[in-house]
Amino acid sequence: MSVRVRFAPSPTGFLHVGGGRTALYNWVLARGREGTFILRSDDTDRSRSTPEYAADIVASLRWLGLDWDEGIGVGGPHEPYSQSLRFDRYREVAHRLVDEGLAYYSFATPEQLDEFRREAQAAGASPAYDGRFRVSNEEARRRLASGEEAPIRFAVPRPGVTAFTDEVKGAMRFDHAQVDDFVILRSDGSPTYHLASTVDDVDFEISHVIRGEDLLSSTPKHILLTEAMGASPATYAHLPLLMGPDGSKLSKRHGHTALQAYREAGYLPEAVRNYLALLGWSPGEDEELVSLLAMVDRFSLDDVSKNPAVFDTAKLEWLNGVYIRDLPADEFVARSLPWVLEGLGRELDDHELTVLRDIAPLVQERTKLLTEVAPQVRFLFADITYDEASWKKVMTKPEVPTALAAAKAALAGLDVWLTETIEEALRGMLAEQELSPRKGLQPLRVAISGSSVSPPLFESMEALGRERTLERLDRATSKLGT
Repeated sequence: MSVRVRFAPSPTGFLHVGGGRTALYNWVLARGREGTFILRSDDTDRSRSTPEYAADIVASLRWLGLDWDEGIGVGGPHEPYSQSLRFDRYREVAHRLVDEGLAYYSFATPEQLDEFRREAQAAGASPAYDGRFRVSNEEARRRLASGEEAPIRFAVPRPGVTAFTDEVKGAMRFDHAQVDDFVILRSDGSPTYHLASTVDDVDFEISHVIRGEDLLSSTPKHILLTEAMGASPATYAHLPLLMGPDGSKLSKRHGHTALQAYREAGYLPEAVRNYLALLGWSPGEDEELVSLLAMVDRFSLDDVSKNPAVFDTAKLEWLNGVYIRDLPADEFVARSLPWVLEGLGRELDDHELTVLRDIAPLVQERTKLLTEVAPQVRFLFADITYDEASWKKVMTKPEVPTALAAAKAALAGLDVWLTETIEEALRGMLAEQELSPRKGLQPLRVAISGSSVSPPLFESMEALGRERTLERLDRATSKLGT
């Protein structure tokens, strides 16, 4: 059987990291089995769906390096791929099910349903609505003709059981006594998630439904609907939930949960993709670096864990640092440049680009996020600004005026302005003044960069140039009031 999978997010918010993982697992399964990956928009909630969120879904998937064979933006044989454009199809299916006696117009009032559930719970019975307030087809037609409105419910066959094998969870069994006669079409003619999702899966010939385990309880409803439509159910795989480090369900209190935030925070897409892949799946042998090609080659639903996975931002940041340090130098500069330009608010000239390329390997060694690059190199391309905390910590020590003056004297006489000659001169200054490197060099770092954290000092001075280095020593001395 040809593998056809779908990712079907609702554009009611920015794409969640859990959604990114679901999309990735669907994509690698399709690619590994020469199947088809479909992007669908489950946008039936028209009041909350927005073009901004829809665009973010596409942008986030593209950023992760995922493409799709059918669906939003690319078309295909099953157009349209937006549920908001398929309402007529959902109504057609719902009305046919009513005609076939598999669904019915429900005139049960909220008060009746509440009373039923209270009585069921008091008796220790299932509170799942069993259609006991269902009226005859003749009465339903009469009441509809008189102007009454009513939702359509699916008639769950009772007694009965829906059983299936979940590719992750294993054998599943749902007694129909625990399943409501669920609404498939609201009284205003709009479809519920159960109807729209199932009809699309049948119409689009989806072979595997890979989604979060929070939808596991909906699966018997979808299987029953699928069979009522005369189709064979898909193979289901429900992925473990993502948890925070504290063991609770991942939420905003644990940090960013939208992929957009990680794009904007300077994470590499390949690092995020690698991390998402390992949240519930293992390639074996405790590997932590897994390429996209390796995922395609080795991914199997059999290797997906049943247990929740912990999303740890600290681990992701570490992994991102590994990926950054593995970048070729030119690639690191290319990836970092947009952040540098944004921080400066201007373009770099040819000389400045050369300076950036020269200093980049030193910055790369200590960078975990691309957003960290701009603050580290800004002093090379913009007027000095002093970090208040660094100034207070370093520049208020009694030996600082001496260190600055001695350093300027040692550097002013250099004939050759290179890292090696700068280091030699300043090491000699330290010996002459009997200063430790910490006491003698840290003030110089703050003086030229504005911060106690910067690329290596001697290399930074060479990149900054003789004139600007001496000017900044003068400025720091002036600020000290000496």
